[in-house]
Formats: sequence, C-alpha cells, structure tokens
Amino acid sequence: MKNPQVVDAATRRWRAALFLFMLATGVSMASWVARTPAVRDALEVSTGAMGLVLFGLSIGSMAGVLASGGLVRRHGGRLVIALGAVLLVAGLLVIAGGAALEVSGGVFGGLALFGAGMGLAEVAFNIEGAAVERTVGRPVLPVLHGCFSLGTVVGALLGMGLTAVRFPVGWHLAAVALAVAAAGVWTVRAVPAGTGRESAVTVDAADTADTADTAGSGAGGGGRTGGVRGQLAVWRDRRLVLIGLIVLAMAFAEGSANDWLPLLMVDGHGTGATAGSLTFMLFAVAMTTGRFTGGPLLVRYGPAAVVRASAVVAAVGVALVIFSDSALLAGAAVVLWGLGASLGFPVTISAAGEGAGPGDASARVAAVSTAGYAAFLVGPPSLGFLADHVGLRNAMVVVLVLLGGAALITGALRRRPGAPVSEVTASQPDLV
Repeated sequence: MKNPQVVDAATRRWRAALFLFMLATGVSMASWVARTPAVRDALEVSTGAMGLVLFGLSIGSMAGVLASGGLVRRHGGRLVIALGAVLLVAGLLVIAGGAALEVSGGVFGGLALFGAGMGLAEVAFNIEGAAVERTVGRPVLPVLHGCFSLGTVVGALLGMGLTAVRFPVGWHLAAVALAVAAAGVWTVRAVPAGTGRESAVTVDAADTADTADTAGSGAGGGGRTGGVRGQLAVWRDRRLVLIGLIVLAMAFAEGSANDWLPLLMVDGHGTGATAGSLTFMLFAVAMTTGRFTGGPLLVRYGPAAVVRASAVVAAVGVALVIFSDSALLAGAAVVLWGLGASLGFPVTISAAGEGAGPGDASARVAAVSTAGYAAFLVGPPSLGFLADHVGLRNAMVVVLVLLGGAALITGALRRRPGAPVSEVTASQPDLV
C-alpha cells in the first residue's frame, strides 16, 4: 500500500491548485451576494423583479451541474475546470457591466454565465478531489470544500467593507474577475490531464448502443459508465442511493441556511438586519472551521460515525433555531447548524467513489454531486412557498426531518464487504 505520508511535488501542486481555485470561487460567490442590494438599487427594480434577475443564477447553475459529469467523462476534469473558469470570469464581467449600465437583462445573463461556470467547475472539482484522495491516502474533499467556505467568509467581509465605503459594484466585481482568472490559469496548469475521462470508444458506444450491457454497473461497481443509460445504471446500487439521500439532506441543510438564515433571524426572531447578516457570517465561519478540522475525526472514527454525529449536531442547532424564543440562543445555535452541516457534503462525495475503478468512481461521484447540488440550489427556495402558509421558522422543520433521516442511514458510508480497499478507506478505519 502507498505510504500516505509521501506525496510527490506534482501531486502537491495538483492539490494546492484545487484548494486555491475553490477559495477563489467562494470569494466570487460571496462578493456577488454581498453586493446584491447595491445591484438592486442600481437597476431600480422591485424585490419581485430582482427575484427574476436572480433566477439566472439558478438556471445557469443547474445547467452546469447537469452537463459537467458527461463533459468530464469525455474530456477530463482539467478541460471542464478551464471552461468553468472562463464562464465564471465572463459572468462576473457581464454582471459588472450590467450593473454599471443599469441593464437588468445584462445582470441576468451574467448570472447565468456565472452559475454555469460554477456548476461545471464544482462537479469537476469533486471528481478531481476524489482522485487526489485516492492518490495521497488521506481526506482531501473536506478541506477542498473548506476552502470554498473560507472564500465566502473573505468575500463577505470584503463586500461589507466596500459597501461601507460606497465602492462601485462594477469595479469591485471586475477586480474579483481578474483574481479568479489568475487563479484559474494557475489551476489549469497544475491539474493533470485526463482525470475522470473515459476512452472515446467506450463513451460513444455507451451513448449510441441500443442494447448496452449495463448490468455490471449496479452493486458490483463494474461495467461501462458512459452515456445517459450508464449514468442511470449507477443508481441501481442501493448503497449509492442511500449515499445520495444523505448528501441530499446535508446539502439541503447547508443551502437552507445560505438562502434563509438572515431573514429567519429578522422575521422569525425579531433581530435587526445587521444582526441577521452577522448570524449568517457566524454560520459561514462554523462551516469553514468544521471542514478544516474534520480530517482527523474522519481518520480516527470513519465517515459513517462522523456524518451521523454531524447530522445530529446540525439537527440540534436547527431545532434550537426553530423552537427557542430567545434570539440570543437561536443565534448561538447557528454554530451547531454550521458545524454539523460542514462535513456531510464532502464526506458523502468521497464515499460515493470509494472502492470503484477510476471510470466508475467518476460516474458515481458525478451522480451524487449532481443530486447534492440539485438539493442545494433548488430545494431551499421551495421553503419560501411553505413559509407563506406556516411561517419561516416552522418551514425549517423540513430541514430537521431530513437531517434526522440522514442520521439513520449513515451506515451506507461504511465500506462494502468485498470491495477493493482504497488508500483513503484504509487510512480511515470505521469504528462503528
């Protein structure tokens, strides 16, 4: 077995490049979010009309997420990351121009480009991160996602500061675009070619064959994984379905906080807008802390135990936010919500690719990533419709139920009996 402490220089650059670009994407996302009120004022639109503008981000993100897995299988992760970086930079520049020119359609189009780039890059980064884990023999995905969380904290602080001094939105986002472009160039040069790519013959055959043999892509983990039929076939694995449900619940918990936490504190607990924003910052810091410090816990206790505990901790935090009448206690409970939600997504993504060959691992990681991002992007906004009838605090009971369900099925994160032992699994003994 490869010594998990020995990492060659090329692999270190590969890992560092992924960390850097995830940090840059976090900064870019939070920079946009922090300047949303200023953009709305520049466009002189109502809140409802701004909601339609924001819909461009959702459309672009889901298009990128859905396309990314197939593009990685055909062309490899490096090319998809490069394409994602180009779209991210272009989107930021178009948003900046649209805000400066006060053109709503320009901001909508820029958000669609930005979201597509984010979706493409995120799935490709999960595939790359899982490959790095198999190479170095230790957890990488939690820190990778932690870099994104750290970037959101940095971007939010930067946005708050520039807003306070009334720095123009267009110049702010243009500067962030240049930083993302620089990070993207260095990342693409450091990432090896071909990660996650299948041979053209295999992919074309899987895309066109009417009688493709997909039976081997079930619980045994073998068989061809290209094409739509192959992607559906990976879900024949009952363990992967359970992993998908876990990532759905954990991503929903994270996305719900991102979408609703400030408003939840303002409307549900009567705090001021500033206190609501600071509460969200507390959540982001807790997420970052959990992702950067979770590696040793994974090595010692294994993914099943860690994710089970994470779901319980997050559920306690959500329950306190929902049922406590003290705004101070609810604000403090957000730390539990953030710490608990921090590891669920990256750890389940890692488990999805464990014990499979490179081609199968890429297809499984892509499938679970897509389910997670769909829950993250599409699920939480649906709480708004429920909140119209029961209130936002009561609507969060959905998050609580999903976290409880995830805690009950974390046994799926244990290594399958008879599956090949990867370096990562070997260094993370499951003690429960």
